[in-house]
Order: sequence, then structure tokens, then C-alpha cells
Amino acid sequence: MRCAALAVGALLLMQNVTAAAAVSLTDDRGRTLVLAAPAQRVVTLAPHLAEIVFAAGAGGRLAGVARFSDFPEAVMHLPQVGDGARVDLERIIALKPDLILAWQSGNQAADIERLEKLGFPVFVTEPARLMDIPRLLRAVGVLAGTLPAAEQVIDKYINNIKELRNSYGGHPALRVFYEIWHRPLLTVNGSHIISDVLALCGGRNVFAAAPVQTPTVSIEAVLAAQPDVIVGGGSAVAADEFAAQWRASPIPALRELPVFYVDPDTIQRQTPRIVEGARTICEALEKVRVSRQGRQEKTDRNRR
Repeated sequence: MRCAALAVGALLLMQNVTAAAAVSLTDDRGRTLVLAAPAQRVVTLAPHLAEIVFAAGAGGRLAGVARFSDFPEAVMHLPQVGDGARVDLERIIALKPDLILAWQSGNQAADIERLEKLGFPVFVTEPARLMDIPRLLRAVGVLAGTLPAAEQVIDKYINNIKELRNSYGGHPALRVFYEIWHRPLLTVNGSHIISDVLALCGGRNVFAAAPVQTPTVSIEAVLAAQPDVIVGGGSAVAADEFAAQWRASPIPALRELPVFYVDPDTIQRQTPRIVEGARTICEALEKVRVSRQGRQEKTDRNRR
């Protein structure tokens, strides 16, 4: 009887351990993903997701990454599995991942569906606000079993965002045109995470009401939107090049606007590095405010 009791006890213990190791989490589509145990082989389908995996302390479990993944440097040595236009199904199958991280607006829905039909667990994400980044880090920490490491990064990130909000969020608002590409001229609407960054810095996205997330706009539309400042850099590799594109504008009023470059990798990827891009933008907008204040004070003195 005692042996039987011990056997039953051991079985119950094994069941409890298995249950404790199981992972269940709902993705940004509203679908619940269940893993029997924390993921050991992870494939990411967008560059920012590979960076998130490393930031969450699970970089050693990355088995494959999307094309253009380049940060941190370690991801550049991993097998590539395609990009937002098309994923390489054969390579993914060969890598045998037990978790695939996808980007809802950056990956083809058909690719995600095919992967799921093949039996791969796919967790689909769509970070659209600055505070979605801690949520994404925490999700990866849970799915990969590295939550303590992820929480450390989350705490630092949240503190940095609070610092920027406290330092710049209450300052006089500026109307901002944000450029993600020059030809054709592309910007973002209010649902994009970059718009959230502008608000953090006391900026107002002049195309926040655009009906699509990354609209193409005309130079005349930019003029009509009456921005106080132009920020961006997606189609340029340095500040001088970015500014030169606007100094060559056929519209005099746009040539005279202050123009600031921000490294696109630090602002257009939804990772903790967005703090760097946000700080660049906040400091740029503050320069415009200080310059305006100086001009106004000079005008007031001349009127006396």
C-alpha cells in the first residue's frame, strides 16, 4: 500500500511540475498560445523582434531571424528566414522552432496562417504605443522562461520614459512633420508608435488624422499642415544629407523650417532602443522652443 501511495504521489508531483512548466499567453490577435514548456528554439519574423528576444534575456534561444536583423551583432550570424514580403518556409521547418514571433502589420497574414497550419506555435504582436514595449518584453520573458531578466530591462525602460515625459511632456506644443522616407514622401499617422514618441516630447503629429498608418503625402500637403519642425531620417544616412533634402525643397517656407535627423533604427523599431530615438527628438524640439523664445525676447526688447 505504501509503495502504491508513493507511486501515486510521484505521479501527482510530475503532473504538477508539467503544469507549472506549461505557458499560456494571449497575443495581439486575441488568440491564446499554449506551450508545453518555455520555448528553447525561437524564430523571429521581423528585425525588432530579434532585438526584443535578446533584450528579454532569451538571445541564446534564437534559432533564426528575419532579413535585415542587425542588432545586437550576434543576430547577424544566425540563419535568415525571409522578410515581411515572404518567409522561407523550408528553412523555418529545418530550424524546428518551438516558438515563432511575428509582427501583425509587418508580416503577411498568409505566411502566418501557413506556419500555423504546419503546426508551429506563432505568437503575433503589434506594439503601437511606447508602453507596449514593456508588454512585449514581458510576453517574451514568459514564453521563453526568462521573465526575471526581462523585468530588469522593463524597469529601466519605464524609468527612462518617465524621465523624458517629466522633462519635456509639459512644454509648449510644437507641430511636427515626421518623415520616414523622402521619395515618395512617407509619414505616420496617430496610431503609429512614432506619433506616441512625438507626444512624449511635447510634439503634435501634423498627420495624426491620416486614414492609414504610413501615408504617402505631397510636399504641398506638408506645407498646408503648417509644421513648426521636420524630423526624420529613414531615407538618409546622416544629418547633413537629411537636412540637404529639405534645403533643396522648391517651397521656400519649407526650406526655412528647422530640420532634425534621428537614426531610424532607434525610432522605427519597437524595442527598448526607442528611448534613444525619443531622447534625440525631445532634445531637438527643445532646441526649437529655446530658439523661438530667444527670437521673441529679442523682438520684445526692440519694441520697448
